[in-house]
Amino acid sequence: MKKITAKALAQAAGGVLAHEGNEPVAEHISLDSRKMAGNDLFVPIIGERADGHDYICMAIGNGATVVFTSRHKTEEEVQEAILTQCKGDKEKETAAKAAAWICVPDTRKALQDFGAYCRRNNPIPLVGITGSVGKTTTREMVAAALSAGFLVYKTPGNSNSQVGVPITVAEIPENAEIGVIELGMSEPGEMTRIANVAQVNCAVMTNIGVAHIEQLGSQENILKEKLHIQDGMSEKGTLFLNGDDPLLRDVVPEGGRKKVLYGLSEGCDYRGEDLHLEEGYPVFTAVHGDEKVQLRLQVMGVHMVQNALAALAVAGEYGISMEMAAEPLCRFEGFKGRQQIVHLNGVTVIDDSYNASPVSMKAGIEVLGSLPCEGKRIAVLADMKELGPDTVKFHQEVGAFLKEHPADQVVLYGELAKEIGAGLKAAGGDIPLTEVKSLEELEQWLDDHVAFGDCLLFKGSNSMGLSKAVAYMKEK
Repeated sequence: MKKITAKALAQAAGGVLAHEGNEPVAEHISLDSRKMAGNDLFVPIIGERADGHDYICMAIGNGATVVFTSRHKTEEEVQEAILTQCKGDKEKETAAKAAAWICVPDTRKALQDFGAYCRRNNPIPLVGITGSVGKTTTREMVAAALSAGFLVYKTPGNSNSQVGVPITVAEIPENAEIGVIELGMSEPGEMTRIANVAQVNCAVMTNIGVAHIEQLGSQENILKEKLHIQDGMSEKGTLFLNGDDPLLRDVVPEGGRKKVLYGLSEGCDYRGEDLHLEEGYPVFTAVHGDEKVQLRLQVMGVHMVQNALAALAVAGEYGISMEMAAEPLCRFEGFKGRQQIVHLNGVTVIDDSYNASPVSMKAGIEVLGSLPCEGKRIAVLADMKELGPDTVKFHQEVGAFLKEHPADQVVLYGELAKEIGAGLKAAGGDIPLTEVKSLEELEQWLDDHVAFGDCLLFKGSNSMGLSKAVAYMKEK
């Protein structure tokens, strides 16, 4: 981000200088007291297990020059914190006194206010990406398509939250010509807060699934919450909606904003036709008006076609022809932990371990079934989290889905994952099932049973840690 003085930062964030320090400037933002890029604004977040305010002096010692604080309102309180946290270390005390301490009512809200300030002072067009499944992959594909005509900035990593979005917006580089920003939400009111920071010019909505239904109660509530991405959007903005999703297809944008449908269904403005798989990879014809372009994607799964069509639609809105946008889009090879295909000494691994919902787990199973495989097709499936009161039903539905797809072995990890097996059996499926109670037991099973020519899918919620099993396979 542009250099900003502590005084200007305090004004932008709605705070006051409790301690001026040596009139420092900030160039970066950090939430982690251990990791600084140099001349950082440190934002201490109060979490369930820890309070970042306890690590302010550590953050300063590691390179922060300005800090937000809601606990230290006066010069006296700042000096007391310095003495307490520095524990007599004179060098740390000197650094802590040289930094500026900005008192704000709420550090998270102050970060959001600063992000909104940065957005108001940056006219770059921003494309927002939201949805229950596929946000990150769609973000990457939209960025790829736009790269045919622009220097693109995109959300780094998974910074799509109430604290991630303000940082993403604040750190847009000056040479960027367009940005693609991912906006996630898991609770009521969250989308409004981050949408008012990002103030996107247009938005893509990938689908309305059941992720976070535990917090929001129903898919209709999830849709209502995600539509708040329009809060702060330009009145001339556009909503790009997945026309294959029954809840999104009939959405009417607010304020007369433009609506563009993409998908495989009739009536979509950007439509995929003649879809088939070649060695597991989707090949299709994209159609928009009189334009027709054939694409062969480098990512597996039929659902990737919808993501690609969304990317073509956004690129078209910004004046890039489908033919131009298709070239970088067809070079996109996926994102870590999201259906990455890895070949390991004759064993093929589908690393889809980053997260899971019923929709994405079924998509992963489809990919497993579409891969050329000389040996066994093995689905390693773990719990899906945050699915609310129908959690058991959703897991059992995945089991019933398995029955209709080619798999030679299913390995289940987690108490909820057992319900996948129950659903498979109830549907009359006879695929062999194995249950493991720990990652160590899973690794032992892999050692004992995986052979040359086998294809494995790893899929489960991130908290289940299947990425460690994938890493174990790579090491072996």
